[in-house]
Amino acid sequence: MKLIEVVADPGDLDTLADFVGEQYGALDYWYSQAEEGRRQSIRMLVDDDKRQTVLDTLQNLLAEVENYHVLVLPVEAVLPRPEEEATANGGSKGGGPATTREELYNQIEKDARLDGNFLIMVFLSTVVAAIGLLEDNVAVVIGAMVIAPLLGPNIALSFAATLGDRDLLLASFRSAVTGLGFALLVSVLIGWLWPIHTLNPELAARTEVGFDAVALALASGAAAVLSLTSGIASALVGVMVAVALLPPTATLGMMLASGHTELAAGAALLLAVNIVCVNLAANLVFLFKGVRPRTWLEKRKARQSMVWTGLLWLISLLVLLIAVYARH
Repeated sequence: MKLIEVVADPGDLDTLADFVGEQYGALDYWYSQAEEGRRQSIRMLVDDDKRQTVLDTLQNLLAEVENYHVLVLPVEAVLPRPEEEATANGGSKGGGPATTREELYNQIEKDARLDGNFLIMVFLSTVVAAIGLLEDNVAVVIGAMVIAPLLGPNIALSFAATLGDRDLLLASFRSAVTGLGFALLVSVLIGWLWPIHTLNPELAARTEVGFDAVALALASGAAAVLSLTSGIASALVGVMVAVALLPPTATLGMMLASGHTELAAGAALLLAVNIVCVNLAANLVFLFKGVRPRTWLEKRKARQSMVWTGLLWLISLLVLLIAVYARH
């Protein structure tokens, strides 16, 4: 559960808490002490399964208010413990996201920003991945996987398509392409300085792709979004290792610099499979978890966006499956 705090002029908060509490079951709510000429705040204790509904209702009720803020604050523990409410089927709560659309946006948008920190992380993780691959050191390669700066923009691409958010879609696409291109450039430079003459097991693993890699990438992309929407961020570490984008990128660059075009083609195919499968699986899970915009017009745009991006990833996956079959 979380605390939802609304800050506005006192007149705008007169009936807000009563309405939200009665209609949507806020567990408790209280006002701050009002002072003349100053704004007032109200805090509501809201369970996870009702948080998105409460936030949408607040935005609708405050649509005509000029000066307000809605804050979502963490709650570590509540005493006395609220009683568990049984659902209609006598089981657990519904399958919707435990994290609201707004919280997801705040987290995902930060991971998709194209700034100096992002480029530094791409550079460092590419160097770490290249060294691990050259030295056949699996621990170092895993270290580069965990850094995983390229995963954020790809998840943001799927999230933006789900919401029909054009600005986030363009920003995440720009970050993904720039990060991938920069990592490839760095790895080509490393391959030029340290040419590859002997193929070790770590490098060989990034130049072969089979149908098992497709299944792995689909499952990992789905797990990434489930961990985000369920608020279990620790599961992302396993996803980063399972469907890493940097090792095949580093392998591709070093193979190109060393003149091994056939091996470079295998690394490129593996990289493409990972990118397409992660985005397709993420799109499907966002849709399954009920992540959608608030207003009718935004939902209409989101449906169009989901159809086009879904077709794009499905066609891309079909082409890649044919390429994998032909390569084998």
